[in-house]
Amino acid sequence: MTQKKTAVILFNLGGPDSPKAVRPFLINLFSDPAILQIPSLVRKFLARLIAYRRTKTAVEIYNHLGGFSPILINTQTQLEALSQSLQTKSNTQFFIAMRYWHPMTTETIKNVIKFMPDQVILLPLYPQYSMTTTGSSVKAWLAAAKKFNLAVPTKTICCYPTADSFIQEVAKLVSNHYGAVKELGKTRILFSAHGLPKQIIQKGDPYQNQIEQTSAAVVKALNIPNLDWKVTYQSRVGPLEWIGPSTEDEIKLAGSQRINLVICPIAFVSEHSETLVELDIEYRAVAKEFGVPHYRRVPTVGSGEYFINALCELINRAEASDQAILNHCEKRFCPPNFNQCPYKNHG
Repeated sequence: MTQKKTAVILFNLGGPDSPKAVRPFLINLFSDPAILQIPSLVRKFLARLIAYRRTKTAVEIYNHLGGFSPILINTQTQLEALSQSLQTKSNTQFFIAMRYWHPMTTETIKNVIKFMPDQVILLPLYPQYSMTTTGSSVKAWLAAAKKFNLAVPTKTICCYPTADSFIQEVAKLVSNHYGAVKELGKTRILFSAHGLPKQIIQKGDPYQNQIEQTSAAVVKALNIPNLDWKVTYQSRVGPLEWIGPSTEDEIKLAGSQRINLVICPIAFVSEHSETLVELDIEYRAVAKEFGVPHYRRVPTVGSGEYFINALCELINRAEASDQAILNHCEKRFCPPNFNQCPYKNHG
């Protein structure tokens, strides 16, 4: 029996590859209707205004990283690890589709068409689903597929917030850092995720619920009695009210209580500006200023063995399934009230 040719598309945010790319990257980001949920004409104007105002600050952030985002390099490393793990599947090829910078969806889909797959599997590098990340990427892909006549069966892995091997990888990394800091005094773990405006969550987006589920699963895997931990949110921009508590506020609180901190980036699977600059430089400075005795940041899962295994398991499940939308469970993960969950069967 001939093996089906499968194209696996790795979705990620993307990031500027040079200082000159910062402003157009920001324009792409804020032009997305999933990010700024306002009328189109107003959004286009506002996106350019926000990008203009934020470019200088953003350039300074990326200067800490050599003038560009490492997210594409890190995603390519994950792609290579996946390819190596699934090397027995000679008919499977991996592609990267970034949402806001190159290689973007339309570029990638042209290469996929040249590969002539029998099926496509969409695999977001966002463990927790949000309409602003995975939802936006899937929507862009399906629109481009229609435009370029890529009419093959397509399966979407919508989320995997408590997939066993993913949780195992995070717990291993947290444990390594927590053990070292705990010996120095009372220690708290902050599971820090990128925040969202409250109004997005109120519309039924399951992101916050899934972040909480991931964090609770890691805590359970750690199996540390009386563990002090909290879920927090970072990277707030704009005047809207965001979900909380904020990571920065919790760092200040820990300082006032003279508590050590271990920061785990629970929603990020590769290093980029929010981990290497915001957590490692900016928040570390806040911790020092407000008297946190010891501040440690857990690395992202990257291409860790357990995490790559988790992604391989998801791919294998998708290949064997006749469902168009899958997750790490055999049924819907989100409670019924989260109406933005793409997995419509309440199971």
